[in-house]
Amino acid sequence: MTFKLNKFEQQLKQLKTGVSNVVFGSKKLFKSQFTKDEFKDNHKLWLKKWERSRYNQMTISGRKDSVNGNFVFQYDTQSHLLSFKTPSGVIVKINDVCFPFGQVEVNSAILKQTNCKNKKENGKPIAWSVEDHGNYYIIKCMVNEDRKETVNYSKSDGIIGVDCNVDHFAVSDINSKGQLISSRSLNFDILGKTSGQITKIIEAEVIELVNIAHRANKPLAIEKLDTTKSKVSNAYGNKKLNFKFNMFAYNKMISAIKSRAEKLDVAVFEVNPAYTSQIGKMKYMKRFGISVHEAASFVIARRAMGFKEKLPPVLGALLPEKIAGTHHWRQWGYVSKSLKGIRTCAYFRSDLFDVDRFRSTNELFLSGAITDLEAKGLSKLKSGKTAS
Repeated sequence: MTFKLNKFEQQLKQLKTGVSNVVFGSKKLFKSQFTKDEFKDNHKLWLKKWERSRYNQMTISGRKDSVNGNFVFQYDTQSHLLSFKTPSGVIVKINDVCFPFGQVEVNSAILKQTNCKNKKENGKPIAWSVEDHGNYYIIKCMVNEDRKETVNYSKSDGIIGVDCNVDHFAVSDINSKGQLISSRSLNFDILGKTSGQITKIIEAEVIELVNIAHRANKPLAIEKLDTTKSKVSNAYGNKKLNFKFNMFAYNKMISAIKSRAEKLDVAVFEVNPAYTSQIGKMKYMKRFGISVHEAASFVIARRAMGFKEKLPPVLGALLPEKIAGTHHWRQWGYVSKSLKGIRTCAYFRSDLFDVDRFRSTNELFLSGAITDLEAKGLSKLKSGKTAS
């Protein structure tokens, strides 16, 4: 406790006396003036690129007490003319500002704000953003939308379960009884792509994913943001960089799914991600002849419907007496830890539902399904874990 107190006191001292450094335009671009040959001999070229990077966009937040929802930007819903006044007093007018998606919402928000009598209490702010991309500009209008009443939350016909992975979406369609109707994978490749390319690739697959739910007239079920090793890790390369990259992609997936589902009035249910992959691997992968990720999406869908996943009797026989009566998630956690060293493919040659008691390793897996090293790791299960 003394050590932690001294640590916090040092941090507090640094916050009061230290000056935080911020580099607008990215540190990489700032350092490039000293590292890249094209900028070493031509500082003006670097300065031009630096200024463009720093000043290529502006976002003006709205004010609910403004007539147009914003004191800087004004938008004519009839002529589609956007105008704003610069700090130097110059009025800039941009003609034909139309939105491919959301034009109706933008018009409605501006008209409501204009006709609102008591703006301080009932007004809605409208924010605007302008981005300079050299050959073109991107103009964004940000408005508040009321929650839609037509969103499909009904699970009466079942639900669509989704397991998000770094290179694909695993999708399972189940009925109201929790039975599997169909499963599939939507594959994509984001390795070596830029952040913008990753966003476009993921959004393209998300469109098809949400369309599946929309056509089936069912809501979607996904995991709550999961940072477990199975979701965001990569066995090769720099672990820290892999984690950041995969976590970034996973965030993109969840955000894209929710955004697209909202546009098509499809509800999205989030479930606890505890042991979905392990349950799918041990219970459903071999039974349905599907991949481990599709089996996980099936478990996610069943969990969203409220179904519980009990252990097969032979796996229940492995539990110590103090865990046998606990919550089934804890039981799955113990079994998963006990069978941690077993390869996923070995479960396609398992007999987990053909026997009720565990006597030897041969009763769990067929001959030749596991290696000698895996069999050696399972040998400890015989001691003190057999059901009486």
